[in-house]
Amino acid sequence: MPIRVVLLDIEGTTTPIDFVYKVLFPYARAHVKGYLARHSDSPEVQKDFAALLALHAEDVTRGLEPPLLEGPVESVSLDRVVGYLHWMMERDSKATPLKSIQGKVWEEGYNSGNLKSEVFEDVPRAFTRWREQGIRICIYSSGSVLAQKLLFASTQFGDLTPDISNYFDTNIGGKREAESYRRISSALDSAPAETMFVSDVTDELDAAASAGLDTRLCIRPGNHPQPKSDAKIVIHTFDDILP
Repeated sequence: MPIRVVLLDIEGTTTPIDFVYKVLFPYARAHVKGYLARHSDSPEVQKDFAALLALHAEDVTRGLEPPLLEGPVESVSLDRVVGYLHWMMERDSKATPLKSIQGKVWEEGYNSGNLKSEVFEDVPRAFTRWREQGIRICIYSSGSVLAQKLLFASTQFGDLTPDISNYFDTNIGGKREAESYRRISSALDSAPAETMFVSDVTDELDAAASAGLDTRLCIRPGNHPQPKSDAKIVIHTFDDILP
């Protein structure tokens, strides 16, 4: 069955890991308190706060000993919220409310010109090639859809969002869960076998493969070593995909 959709991870796949860990994450950590202080009355931020309180209760139940966070959404201490967010950042949490808040902080950074995103040099070339072949380009990342759109709109090669048809984050499900990929296929109204998922993480690829997707393991400079698997087709550049 021909490939009609290319589903891409971001970190270590379209974008260097160093940009994520040395630019984006430190920026969010440094600016999150100021952002929340300015926007704490926003309905969207209040929604994030409510989700954080629910997640905190789950962390306590699991015995993870997160920093203290209590009280109603309307009066929860900003310092305690920030302390909990920093605690999750230190653990590289993929929690949806954390990613939602990070996306909002980055939005301010991009809009102010303080942030500029980075993609590998073969990415825009591949986007043009796939688009001309009639292949849909979609993104699936643990970062929020907002953060994904901001990243591709502000690259060193310009705005790449016109090439991208759909974005998915953890609201569709975890990236190591096969059901997430079935939901994506359903949302795209495409057969799983028509979709190629490209990621730098073997566990994500295993989940996608078990849902029937074609997969490629992306090895880029700076990526974390992955377990060996004879079942994985390895690529080092998007030039190796659907040339």
